[in-house]
Amino acid sequence: MYLDTFLKEGTSRSTLAGNEFLERDDDTTGAHTVTGKHFTPVRTGVIGLGRFGKLHALTLAGLAEAELAGIVARRPESLREFDTLLPGVPGWTDLDRAIAESDAEAWIVACTTAAHVDVTRRLLKAGKTVLLEKPISGDLEEARSLEPLIEANSANLMIGHIVLFNSEFLQLCDEAQTRGPISYIDCVRHRPASIVKDFAGENPLHAAMVHDLYATQVLVQRAEPSHFSLQYHRTPTGAIDLASARLSWDNGPVATFAASYLTPSGMPPRGFDRMEVFGDGWASRISPNPRPIELWSEQAEWPMALEIRADPAGASGMMAEEQRRFCRVVRGLQPVPVGATYGDAIQVQEWMDRLERSGKGPA
Repeated sequence: MYLDTFLKEGTSRSTLAGNEFLERDDDTTGAHTVTGKHFTPVRTGVIGLGRFGKLHALTLAGLAEAELAGIVARRPESLREFDTLLPGVPGWTDLDRAIAESDAEAWIVACTTAAHVDVTRRLLKAGKTVLLEKPISGDLEEARSLEPLIEANSANLMIGHIVLFNSEFLQLCDEAQTRGPISYIDCVRHRPASIVKDFAGENPLHAAMVHDLYATQVLVQRAEPSHFSLQYHRTPTGAIDLASARLSWDNGPVATFAASYLTPSGMPPRGFDRMEVFGDGWASRISPNPRPIELWSEQAEWPMALEIRADPAGASGMMAEEQRRFCRVVRGLQPVPVGATYGDAIQVQEWMDRLERSGKGPA
């Protein structure tokens, strides 16, 4: 069962948890706080039932702030499979029918990247508020084509990036704001060496390093780098197994990044992530993957790779926090945070384009 996979990764099936939410005075993403506000749960649909789409749907079902109003998949079999996890959720294989027949006021788009722009355009034209899993598109110009539909401050489009809602990263942002200017940022994101063969052609720049580029964008408050450089390491067959990049800002910090497919099978199944930040008289390190729980039986295990739990008692973790923020955006209680606006997504895609044009990208 698909749910068994989620349980092994530290998640489980969710259920609805109430029908009214009291806003807490605990916003740590840089925007204004709202205290004592009540709102009706946001009726939200999910498009795409791959691994991440299912996880979005299960997490939504465990939030007091949201009601899972429908799901859209390409195949009827996917809808039937999901019905064994959460029976009775309305489902469609036709997006236009889902928009017309569902009472969803907001949608989470977690389908294949190739369909992101088309699906999002149709939802925005229908007046829906959208949480779109990054990237907007694999093509920068196609991503830019959505701009005429985006409201001021990206109020109708939030980009999904759960790393920005990781509790350690949020605390790091708070520390950086109170302790002074950043001098150096170092990010490593290593994944299993088996990816080179199992997902041939997948570039660690796009699949892994992009997360750290978004996190760095938040730390530098969207400042534009003045220098970009990128190098790759290749296997004997020519496949890219390491991307190493460097960004720097005039009179500002230097940031270095390494993303690879190099970890051996004895390490955690999702590799490991680490971010270190140095300032004048202070330094900080976070290690968000794997989570700090280890298990030993016949062999070592890391049962919780990411801070994501879709628990029957209530969803928690960074996906739940991302969705809670989205609900507040839909209700007009808070703005889209730094790192999650349409303009932020375009800026990071421009950074990646500049890295690849820096003269050391793939031939």
